[in-house]
Amino acid sequence: MIHKEEIVKAYQDLQDKICVGLEQIDGGANFIEELWQRDGGGGGKTRILQHGNVIEKGGVNFSAVHGRLPEVIKKTLDTHEDHFFATGVSIVIHPSHPWIPIIHMNIRYFEMNDQVRWFGGGIDLTPHYVIEEDAHFFHQYLKKVCDQFNPGFYSKFKIWADDYFYLKHRKETRGVGGIFYDRLTSQNTDLNWDQLFEFSIILGKSFLPVYSELINRNRHHVISEAHKQWQYQRRSRYVEFNLLYDVGTKFGLETNGRVESILMSLPPQANWVYNHHPEANTAEAKTLSFLKKGISWI
Repeated sequence: MIHKEEIVKAYQDLQDKICVGLEQIDGGANFIEELWQRDGGGGGKTRILQHGNVIEKGGVNFSAVHGRLPEVIKKTLDTHEDHFFATGVSIVIHPSHPWIPIIHMNIRYFEMNDQVRWFGGGIDLTPHYVIEEDAHFFHQYLKKVCDQFNPGFYSKFKIWADDYFYLKHRKETRGVGGIFYDRLTSQNTDLNWDQLFEFSIILGKSFLPVYSELINRNRHHVISEAHKQWQYQRRSRYVEFNLLYDVGTKFGLETNGRVESILMSLPPQANWVYNHHPEANTAEAKTLSFLKKGISWI
């Protein structure tokens, strides 16, 4: 059965490979790395790329932390356990080009003891402009990954993503979704621990081919100042979700995580325009029409 030390090593290797791949895709900037230690135990590697040819700000973070579980987290998890271990890779990329989508991926492992342990994660796409062909490609790729392990995973995890990446106060999804899952165990799936670990890693390895394709499809699209202003406005919705609803952000802050690493998901610039409504029959209006739960992209 897979142990946490093997998971840590695999996640670190994945961080390395993704950073190398993103630098090659961008072709104009390199990641800077900060090593950090958590006061309660453990630490991580924060890697940030800024002001590139394609990526305005992107983070590929690894962490492996442990220690005493805060009371607020114990209540959330409904547990009396005092200690925890958590490791994962978290990625958020904010492109400079408004026709290239924001992408987020997170794979993680959490344990309190040999009986209480699980995998979580997901990947989702937040286009500033929804391009239907790109959304179809993205979801079809994720379905192929899921189908390797369980034919029911994609539909279940797609619904989970629609529900999770939802701005209740706006009544709109953050983007075109993807897949999201949490607390996967050998008891609530038909997979053993080694297979759950393999699923986590293969999902992680899907990041580079998927995002490379989306970048190359759209990086030469002609843009205007109006496109940029719309991009800044759509980024504001990303900020709202991460600060109001994102479980990972809350967990990091409540377990005394490194603030700069936790908030690396925020874009370098976002705008809030009062009571803005796009004109009918525009690309902006079309994008808003797709920000709904339950849209099939397969």
